[in-house]
Amino acid sequence: KMELIYFFFFSQESMHAYAANVYTTVIEELMKGKQRKFIAVEQEFFRLWWDFVATDTQKQQVRQLLQEGRLEFVIGGQVMHDEAVTLIDDQILQLTEGHGFLYETFGFRPQFSWHVDPFGASATTPTLFALAGFNAHLISRIDYDLKADMQKNKKLQFVWQGSPSLSERQEIFTHVMDQYSYCTPSQLPFSNRSGFFWNGFATFPDPPKDGVYPNMSLPVTDANLHLYAQTMVANIKERADWFQTGDVLWPWGCDKQFFNASVQYSNMDLLVDYINKHSAEFGVTVQYATVSDYFQAIYSRNLTWEIRDSQDFLPYSTEPFQAWTGFYTSRSTLKGIARRASSLLYAGESLFTQYVRKHPEGSVCKCKALEQLQSLRWAVSEVQHHDGITGTESPKVKDMYMNNLMYGMFNVKKLMASIIFDINNAKKNREVYSSVYTTGSGKPGATDVDQYVVVYNPLAWNITTFVTVSVSSEEMSVYDELGHSVPAQVQSSVESQSTYDLYILVAISGLSYRKYSIKPLDGKQSAFIGSSIKYKRRDLTRADQQSRQLFPVVNDCYQIVFDQNTNLMHSITERETNQTVQFTQEFLEYHINGDTKKGPISDNYLFAPNASAVPVSKAVGLEVMSGNLMTEIRQYFYSNVTSQDYIYAVYTRLYSVPEGYDGKLLCHRIEQEYSVGPLELNREAVLRTSTNLNTRQLLYTDNNGYQMQKRPFKAYVNNTVARNYYPMVQTAYIEDDTTRLMLLSERAHGVSSQGNGQVEVMLHRRIWNNLEWNLNNNLTLNDSSVVRPVIWLILGTKVVTNTLYRTSGLALEHRPVVMFGALSGDKPKLPRQLQQNSVHDLPVTVPPNLHLQTLSIPGWRYSSNHAEQVRSIRIGKQKQGDADFSRVLLRIRHLYEVGEDPVLSQPVIVDLKSLLKGLGSVMAVEERSLTGTWDVNTLERWKWKTAQYPGKKFFNSTETSEDFIFTVHPKEIRTFFVYFQVQ
Repeated sequence: KMELIYFFFFSQESMHAYAANVYTTVIEELMKGKQRKFIAVEQEFFRLWWDFVATDTQKQQVRQLLQEGRLEFVIGGQVMHDEAVTLIDDQILQLTEGHGFLYETFGFRPQFSWHVDPFGASATTPTLFALAGFNAHLISRIDYDLKADMQKNKKLQFVWQGSPSLSERQEIFTHVMDQYSYCTPSQLPFSNRSGFFWNGFATFPDPPKDGVYPNMSLPVTDANLHLYAQTMVANIKERADWFQTGDVLWPWGCDKQFFNASVQYSNMDLLVDYINKHSAEFGVTVQYATVSDYFQAIYSRNLTWEIRDSQDFLPYSTEPFQAWTGFYTSRSTLKGIARRASSLLYAGESLFTQYVRKHPEGSVCKCKALEQLQSLRWAVSEVQHHDGITGTESPKVKDMYMNNLMYGMFNVKKLMASIIFDINNAKKNREVYSSVYTTGSGKPGATDVDQYVVVYNPLAWNITTFVTVSVSSEEMSVYDELGHSVPAQVQSSVESQSTYDLYILVAISGLSYRKYSIKPLDGKQSAFIGSSIKYKRRDLTRADQQSRQLFPVVNDCYQIVFDQNTNLMHSITERETNQTVQFTQEFLEYHINGDTKKGPISDNYLFAPNASAVPVSKAVGLEVMSGNLMTEIRQYFYSNVTSQDYIYAVYTRLYSVPEGYDGKLLCHRIEQEYSVGPLELNREAVLRTSTNLNTRQLLYTDNNGYQMQKRPFKAYVNNTVARNYYPMVQTAYIEDDTTRLMLLSERAHGVSSQGNGQVEVMLHRRIWNNLEWNLNNNLTLNDSSVVRPVIWLILGTKVVTNTLYRTSGLALEHRPVVMFGALSGDKPKLPRQLQQNSVHDLPVTVPPNLHLQTLSIPGWRYSSNHAEQVRSIRIGKQKQGDADFSRVLLRIRHLYEVGEDPVLSQPVIVDLKSLLKGLGSVMAVEERSLTGTWDVNTLERWKWKTAQYPGKKFFNSTETSEDFIFTVHPKEIRTFFVYFQVQ
C-alpha cells in the first residue's frame, strides 16, 4: 500500500476554500476547550485566511491562542519546502518570508520543525533550522529499511551535526517519525469502518450541503468508547517501544484534515477524557500537545544522545520497487523556470537596494517597487513546496506555479528596466524595455539594429563572460559607453534560420551594470563572424572502430578531440597538466512500464526502470561553428541515418578570451546546452558521459548547492539502478587519484554513476501509468515538451577544480541580466548621461571564497528590539502604513569547508563599512539569526547532552565583534541588518 501523501492536486480555489475552513473551524473549536491545541505549518495558506477571510474577532482569538501556547506555528515558512531539489537560497527565502510575517504580526518566532512530508531529508535543513534559532527538528520520510533498523534499535532520535565545518555549533536534536509517519492509523479491529478520521474526505470548493462528507469515520459512542480507547492505547504502547523515553508523539490528523474541526475535536475529547479517567487500567495518560510541548518533555529527561554526522537521508524508498528518485527530474521546465526566477529576484533585490540608497530622490515609486519584488518573492517561495518544484503536482497546479512565476518575473524585469531608465534620466521616447529570458534559451527575439544592451552583474565579484543577443544581420559592431570597440562574435543561430546569435564579451565589476551599443557595420571594427563546417551524418552502426579520423577543438585550457567517423567526442586534454581523459557522451533512454498489472511503475515521484538504458540514436550529425572568441560544436542525434528530425542535440561551447581580460573562469568551462524531446511515452532520457577515470563508481553530489555528499554505488536485491540515483541541485563530480570531472547545473536533475568512470544525468521524463491514485488526481507526467538545460563541465586536477567550482557554479546560477533599449533618432549615439553614469563608482566586491548571498530591502515594519516589538503588538500599536526602506538585509556565506583548500578554506575578515561604502555611510549593524527575527546576542538554543559534550546548557550562536568588522568562518552564513546615514 502506498503511503498517504499530501498531494497538491487541489486547484487554487479548492485549496483556498479548504484552508479557510480549517482555520475558521479550528479557531472556533480551540476557543471552546482550554485543553485543546493545534499546530499549523505553511504560512501561505494561513496568510490568505488572515488577509481575506478572518474577522477582527477571529484575529483577536488567534493572538490569544498563540499567547496561551494552544495554537503553535511550526517551521513557519511560506511552505514546507522540498529538501532534495531546492537551492539553499530559495529555502532561506521562503523561511524568511514566513518568519517575517509571523514576527511582524504576532511577535512569534517558530523554534521547532515539522518536516514530515518531503521525500527524503537533506543535511542542509538541520543546519538552516539551527541557524534560524530552532531547538529541535522533526522528519519522517527516510528509506524504509533504514527506518525499520533505527526503530528496532531505538535510534530514531539523535543530535544531527548537518554541517561538517559548523559541527556542534549548529547541531540540532532530530526526531524521525516511526513507521506510522504523521497520520493517525485508521484501522479499527472492532469495525470495518475507519477510525479517528471523523472529518471524512475533503471536497472543496463545493462541500456537501448536509455536512456529511465522504468516508467519515465511525463516531465515538458510549457503546464503542472502551474499544476505541483500547485501540488507541495499543498503538501508543507499540510506538513507545521504539523510543528511549516514555513520551510518545501521537500525531492526530493527516493530509487535508480538520476542515470540519468540531466533529474532530468532539470525538477526540471523549477519547482523551476516557483514557485519562482509566489511566491506572490502561497504564497511559494522554494530553493534547504542540510540538514544543513534546520536545520540552524530551529535553527535560536530560538523556545523553548519539551524534549523527553530516550524512543525509537521500534517496528515499518506501518499498523495494518504490525508489522516489524520479522527481529529481520531473517537470524539468518548471525546475528551470523556478531557478531563473530565483536568480532574477536576486538581481532585482540588489539593484533596488542600491537605487534606494544612492538615488533617494529617484522617480521610481518605492512602494510599488516593493510590491513588484514581493510578487516574485511569493512565487519563488511557494514553488519550493514539496509538491511544487518537485514536479509532483497535476498539470493545472503546475500551470498555477508557472503563471505566478512568470507574472513575478515580468514585474521585476519591469522594475529593473525603470530603475536603469531613471538613473540615466533618459528622454521619454527612449524606452528601455527588458527582455530577460523571454525565450526558452534566455535570448530575446531578434530586434532591429540601432539598439543598446544594459548588462547587470548581480554577483559581488568582477565577472568576465559572454552574453548572447539575437540580431537580424551578420554585420555588426559593438561599442562600450566610451565608444571603444568590444570583442564580439556573430554566427547563425541554433534556433532559427533567419536570425544570428551575437556573443558579446562583457567585463563588469560586482553589483554593477554596463551599457553596450550594437550598430550595423560602420566601416570600423566589426564583430568576428563565425564560420561553419558541416560534417556528413554518420551511421553509428557501421562506424569503423579501428580507423579514427580525429580533429581537435582548442582553447587555452582544453583540447577537445572529436572523431569524424562517429561525430562523437573522443577525448579531452587539460592543457596545463597535459592530462588526457578518454571522454564519450551518448543519450540513452530507460524504458518503463505504465501498467500496474505488469509490474512496478514509474510516475512523477518514482523511477522504476524495467531494464538497463538503451542507446537512442543510430546516426549523428555534426556542425562546427568557429570564430576567434568561441567554437560551438553542434551535434544532432537521429534515430537512424534517414530520419528527418532529431530528438536530441548537444551544443558544446569552448571560449577563447583575448589579452587584457581575466578569462580564468571562462577558459576553464566547457559549456553544454542540450535539446531533449519530445520523448516517446514511458521513456526517461539520460545523457551518459563515460571516461577512463578509475572512479570506483564513487559519485559526489551536492545538498542544495550548500555542501557535498559522498555517494558510493550500492548493490541492492531489487531496483539497484533507481536506488543509486541522487539529486544534483547545482554540482556533481567523479574523480580518480589525480583528475576530477565536475558538472555544474542551472536546474535540478537526477544523477547517477552506473559504471566505473561514468556519470549520467537524467534530463527529461515522459510517463503515463494506470495507477488509480495517479489517474484520480491527474498525476501522470505526459510531458511532451522540449527541454533545454545547460550544464558546465570543468575537467582538471583536484586543486584546480577546487578553486573554480564554487565561483563557477554561482556564475552559472546568476548569469548577468540583459536588458534591451532602442535608440531613436538618426544617429545611434548614446546620450551623454549614458556615458557618464554607466559604471557605478564603487562596486561591492567580496573575495572569491565568500558569496554575497542576500542584499535586499525586505520592507518589514517590525522593531528589531524584541521587547519593544512584543509591547507594540500587545497594545495594538504595531507600525502600519509604509514599509521600512531604511533597513537593509545582508547575508554573507563562506563557500568552503574546513580543510577543503589551503587558501580558500581560511576564515575571512570582512569590514562591512568598507564593503558597503558604495551604498553610503554605514551607521549601525545588527547581527541577526538566519531569517532575521532574533538578535544573535539574545538567541539561546537548547544544548542537548551528547557523549562528546556531556554538559546541558544553551548555545550562543556567534562571536561578537567590534566596529563593523566580522570574521566569517568556513561554511558560515552570517545575517545582518544594516542601517545607513540618511542622505
